[in-house]
Amino acid sequence: MKTYLLTILMVVSGILSAQTLTNDPAHSRLGFSANHLMISQVEGNFTDFNVTLNFTKEDLSDAKFTVNARIASVNTGVEARDNHLKSPDFFDAEKYPDLKFVSTSMKKKIGNKYELSGDLTIHGVTKKVTLDATYNGSVVNGMSGETIHGFTIKGKIDKNEFGVGTGFPEAVVGNEITIVSNLEFPVKK
Repeated sequence: MKTYLLTILMVVSGILSAQTLTNDPAHSRLGFSANHLMISQVEGNFTDFNVTLNFTKEDLSDAKFTVNARIASVNTGVEARDNHLKSPDFFDAEKYPDLKFVSTSMKKKIGNKYELSGDLTIHGVTKKVTLDATYNGSVVNGMSGETIHGFTIKGKIDKNEFGVGTGFPEAVVGNEITIVSNLEFPVKK
């Protein structure tokens, strides 16, 4: 009977400690960069995106990230380039309106560093990717009183594997795309 009660208490405490958080859009960024003409980097981001984070373990080893970004929100600071990126030459935003990432595992490496793996869907193509995730810690926001968790997620993908911009040689637009995402997740009271 004691074992049965202890098991129930452990299950209930696990459920009660489960967290489902949504990123704070004002303090989060989903960015990327690509080589241009082999001499510089063009940077951009998606302005319309959301990320949910689910976890039950304090060490975040069971954390699951789900990302959805609207391709039409791509922003490089140059309207003509943004429109070209939305066109069938690149993302084809009308046909493929969303970029999605669903993590499948988060393995602790050392300290606050993790290996984040999951399925990335761009341009109708889904590929397994592995990214580097850093848990930057948590802090209580002095203005709102909310606890805020912070993450930085980085990685590289090959745009050609997703069928994006394949008509342009690497000397014009680099194949390797660097992803950098900084995310804040408030714990709502």
